[in-house]
Amino acid sequence: MTDSKKHIVLNIENLAIGYKTKKQQTVIASDINFSVEKGKFVALLGKNGIGKSTLLRTLSKVQMPLSGSIEINKKNILDYSHHELATSLSLVLTERLPQSQLTVFELIALGRQPYTNWIDKLSAKDLKKILWAIEQTAIEHLKDKRFYELSDGQLQRVLIARALAQDTDIIILDEPTAHLDIHHTIKIFSLLKQLVEKTGKTIVISTHEVNLAIQLADEFILLSENKIYSGTSKELINQNAFEQLFPKELISFNKTLEQFVIKKN
Repeated sequence: MTDSKKHIVLNIENLAIGYKTKKQQTVIASDINFSVEKGKFVALLGKNGIGKSTLLRTLSKVQMPLSGSIEINKKNILDYSHHELATSLSLVLTERLPQSQLTVFELIALGRQPYTNWIDKLSAKDLKKILWAIEQTAIEHLKDKRFYELSDGQLQRVLIARALAQDTDIIILDEPTAHLDIHHTIKIFSLLKQLVEKTGKTIVISTHEVNLAIQLADEFILLSENKIYSGTSKELINQNAFEQLFPKELISFNKTLEQFVIKKN
């Protein structure tokens, strides 16, 4: 990561995340340091409640860092206007969408809002980006449907397409397969891997699908109670990082298989 030829799109130094009120400050995690290179598929791992969603919200400026710095393309995130940030980073959350009559095409077109004029008229370039995003996610057959008619797996593809249409260097997804069965989970992971390889964009996801992530992700950020690990799967295996994820009496990490396995009595 110190190679000067590498394009670091996201650099985190001495970051502390959590919540602040007028009376007190609650630190969820601190001393977070890592960098992410352009064109990498990065998986954020950790137990429930460890701070994965808080970290992603902080990286995307939905909430403020308690201390430390976040840089996107060598510029501090606090120096970005909301409009500037929307052209550098896109965010896909797990929250349900509000009720509306939007079609899939219209929902994806919302990704072009940072670029449209004051009356939100789509230019030829905007239309080209929308159609490109639809093609990349293989949802041409869905574009005229109302979004509420979609299955969870289809909707997730549409939300990824909206982020693609936004045309940012970084796409952040919070638990993109949380409501999906194993078949659609694998399809979404495979799609994200393909998008990184085809588009050169950097994709960061939080996930509990650890075994699948180990197979497909390029790099990892792993939050534990005592330490934050970052690096490739090989590097984290050598540091015994994956052992921090689950109670040892239930499952164990097999270094040879590079997978978690259920312990047998």
